[in-house]
Amino acid sequence: MIMKPKYRLAIIIFLLSFGTQAQDPIFTQYFFMPETLNPAFTGTLNSWYTGVIHRSQWPDGNKKINTDFVFINGPLDDEAKMGAGVSFLSHREAFTNYNYSKVNASFAYNVSLNSEWKLRFGIEGGYGKKDYNFGNLLLEDQINGNTGFISANTIDPSALDYNDKIGFLDLSAGLLIYKDGSWFGGSIKHLNKPNISFRDGGNVPLEMFFTLHGGYLLEFDYISFSPADKTNLLLTANYMNQSQYNRLDIGGALEMDQFVFGATAVTNPSGKSSDSHTVTSVNLFSSIQIDRFVFGYSYDINTSRFGNNKGIHELSLTWQIGRSCSHCDNYLVKRPWGRNYEN
Repeated sequence: MIMKPKYRLAIIIFLLSFGTQAQDPIFTQYFFMPETLNPAFTGTLNSWYTGVIHRSQWPDGNKKINTDFVFINGPLDDEAKMGAGVSFLSHREAFTNYNYSKVNASFAYNVSLNSEWKLRFGIEGGYGKKDYNFGNLLLEDQINGNTGFISANTIDPSALDYNDKIGFLDLSAGLLIYKDGSWFGGSIKHLNKPNISFRDGGNVPLEMFFTLHGGYLLEFDYISFSPADKTNLLLTANYMNQSQYNRLDIGGALEMDQFVFGATAVTNPSGKSSDSHTVTSVNLFSSIQIDRFVFGYSYDINTSRFGNNKGIHELSLTWQIGRSCSHCDNYLVKRPWGRNYEN
């Protein structure tokens, strides 16, 4: 039996909204690129730097999801009190043929609380675009039941109520409190709750995305391959909430010279049912730093009963474009296991 077009469209819109409205794309390696979470990190590095991260989720089959994030930012003054940057996000889903892209501009300003602690405010504004090719839908009046011929056209009015593409303005803000080796921050995305409805005259607000994140760095002088280097242990946590969904990542990373090895546990603090898993995945990651380049890789191991999905892979590359200055903010604020470079 062929599903009626209006019901088919309603189901597709529901599934699309469930997957894209409820949760923003999240990166496992958010600590390598904290700008994905909080605009207050803009320009905290000693010099301009750029990077890209690619996320491949469930790479086999029609559930495949690919997400990319590219950015560049840096300080606007010698003391790094102000920073600015731009970023681009691209998200693509194979199952729904859904695409989401957004370009952002960010600005951050720093205030010294005392000789050690600093407070940094960040704002971000951008333009987002979502598209879904409703022309790919097969409606009932397109099928000739006698011959099996499928027409490219439909006269059903229910197919005319939806737009293939929508655009919207988006605003976000965040703050960061930090000193060398310790930081705590939070941000709110989609402050203006833009309308992302594909239907003419519809109103589907993009729910605000809240996040709280922090980290603490421990240094060990006695475990090292060379006298010039230290072994660092980073403890980090990141809580995220959007609409009815929430997530808490807890983990740590060990740096030994230019190498980093670590793991995070992804937890579901408030399960929606008795079958909900407290720990939904264990994410392993590593990186290598070569001069001013950092190459990262992570693999998420699913611990729920989701099925054979081939996991989630992330590849990242960041590049510190210029040399650091001795009086600028510590490089550890950006990547806690990174090192400053001499002028």
